[in-house]
Amino acid sequence: MALNIYYDKDADLERLAGKTVAIVGYGSQGHAHAQNLHASGVNVVVGLRKDSSSWQKAEAAGLRVLTPSEAAREADIVMLTLPDEVAADVYREEIAPALSPGDYLAVAHGFNIHFQAIEPPDDINVFMVAPKGPGHTVRSHYEQGRGVPSLVAVHADPTGDTLEVALAYAKGIGAGRAGIIETNFREETETDLFGEQAVLCGGLTALMAAGYETLTEAGYAPEMAYFETIHEVKLIVDLIYEDGIANMRYSVSNTAEFGDLTRGPRVIDADTKARMKEILGEIQRGEFAKEFILENKSGNVSFKALRKHGEEHPMEKVGAKLRNLMPWLKENRLVDRSKN
Repeated sequence: MALNIYYDKDADLERLAGKTVAIVGYGSQGHAHAQNLHASGVNVVVGLRKDSSSWQKAEAAGLRVLTPSEAAREADIVMLTLPDEVAADVYREEIAPALSPGDYLAVAHGFNIHFQAIEPPDDINVFMVAPKGPGHTVRSHYEQGRGVPSLVAVHADPTGDTLEVALAYAKGIGAGRAGIIETNFREETETDLFGEQAVLCGGLTALMAAGYETLTEAGYAPEMAYFETIHEVKLIVDLIYEDGIANMRYSVSNTAEFGDLTRGPRVIDADTKARMKEILGEIQRGEFAKEFILENKSGNVSFKALRKHGEEHPMEKVGAKLRNLMPWLKENRLVDRSKN
């Protein structure tokens, strides 16, 4: 089935004229959406708890900040950019009572809508604009006159213009410069979770850690192991990002390419793919969503322990030491925790 892909010429920012957009949350995605829309001339308010550490960050960026319920009452479009595990509670307690028929509820990830943790009433328009990149990249690309490709989907359309409003929103955050791909909530949610778990985050970081451990356990210097299995990953990914895997293979040595083609399938083999299919099945059946929601309700004890264990891995300490030898890495950082 052919995909519909939209660009700036296909979206009209006038669809947002006279409307107020509330961005609820000011984390990675929230700060980027709010600042990009504001720079595009959209009337934006940010919804945060009174005690949020992000309140001053948003005000310092020139944005008006209200509580989530106040922001939702004032807005015509409410975009939830909160963590998946808290969005449903905030929606139920503060957003839902403030919505009026014909308002638009938007999300940057389909998790809570698809798994029915959030069930808006029938008279509310519901859409998704999901950038295919971290929020800090969404912001930095916008500032450079570029954009991050984004997905758009409509879940409910009682007023009949939700896709047009969603495309205008996507254009406002810069997505129309790179491409706005139409999809649905199920496809976005399930592919996004799978990509994060099996490849982009889970698969990649586990592969890097295993490579680092294999070299250090064999007696090689930790610094050498870090450079070979972690630091250089960016150099390879940049080549793939630029023009595909074949472009990377063209750029590396024949020795590296031969090793890639003959040894790679021994590392990632049929058994690995079978486990990937297991992970995809858990996502499709809602098992991962239930596990994640229950973990949050129980206080995230296991989650916090796993995070701490990862932060204490020797490769993190070696990496910090090596990065300090390259001060230019701190210039123009994508993530500046004092601001975003």
